[in-house]
Amino acid sequence: MRIILIAIAMALVAASCSGKSGGAESGKIEVVASVAPITDIVKNVAGDAADVQGLIPEGVDSHTFEPTADTARLIADADVIFLNGLDLEDPTLALARSDKKDGAEIFLLGEHTVQPDGYLYDFSFPRSAGHPNPHLWMDVAYAIHYTELVRDELSRIDPGNAATYRANADAYLTTLRTLNDAVQKAVDTIPPQDRLLLTYHDSFAYFAHHYGMRVIGAIQPADFSEPSAQEVAALIDQIRTEHVPAIFGSEVFPSPVLAQIAQESGAKYEDTLRDDDLPGDTGQPEHSYVGLMLYDVRTIVTDLGGDASALDAVPTSNPYD
Repeated sequence: MRIILIAIAMALVAASCSGKSGGAESGKIEVVASVAPITDIVKNVAGDAADVQGLIPEGVDSHTFEPTADTARLIADADVIFLNGLDLEDPTLALARSDKKDGAEIFLLGEHTVQPDGYLYDFSFPRSAGHPNPHLWMDVAYAIHYTELVRDELSRIDPGNAATYRANADAYLTTLRTLNDAVQKAVDTIPPQDRLLLTYHDSFAYFAHHYGMRVIGAIQPADFSEPSAQEVAALIDQIRTEHVPAIFGSEVFPSPVLAQIAQESGAKYEDTLRDDDLPGDTGQPEHSYVGLMLYDVRTIVTDLGGDASALDAVPTSNPYD
């Protein structure tokens, strides 16, 4: 840990000595955001009016990600730092609070979106631990609110480009509202008794709550360890009792335990869901927040016996592309 802190401190000194890059040279404000879905939302609002960079690499566990020297440089230069909050990116938030430049804003989107009485606590995020489930963006309605918050904050700190931010947000909000409606239509085609979610990482609580599904379990405990043998046996019994058609693993958290549960329970095992790792490669239309939601919902709906064709009406490419 001492070596990491020294490296970050050296990076901050280098950044201050070398001067700002990117936004400073172009005259644009510099904006950073945490996980890829949030970064993509911010990019859709900012368009070409601001330089936007992500802080947490895709495919990395955002809960445990330790900031690097590159993270420190990005934070030191940023005019505004968009994080989810709700304890999702605690090490990154701590670094931002200690090392942001004077006048830079830290904006916690989740904590501006849901009041404490709307927090969800569940399998990996029990109320007793005091940390609510932070994955609000998996509910498109909350992503819509994130977009509105980003629009308003960028307009506040960069009023000269406020009209651009409003126009970009309007275009993106149209896409998100289409997505929200399509997700609901697709989920509604799943037989009611099969609208059950058992996942590895507990990131679908707000999704399920909004769209009328029920999360019956999550494999990953609150301390991110592997479940006990007793917990595994209980989940197998529950899957058999409730006749769950499919259970879902994670692209980021491969789990042999979940494969074992599927084999012993007779449920189909789908191991490619994601919550902060965008599908496809950078530059491809599906490499976006909308693409992430389309991929996950299509997978869930199809594997649970529904018809995902309503999603075909949603454009995958970002309006800012």
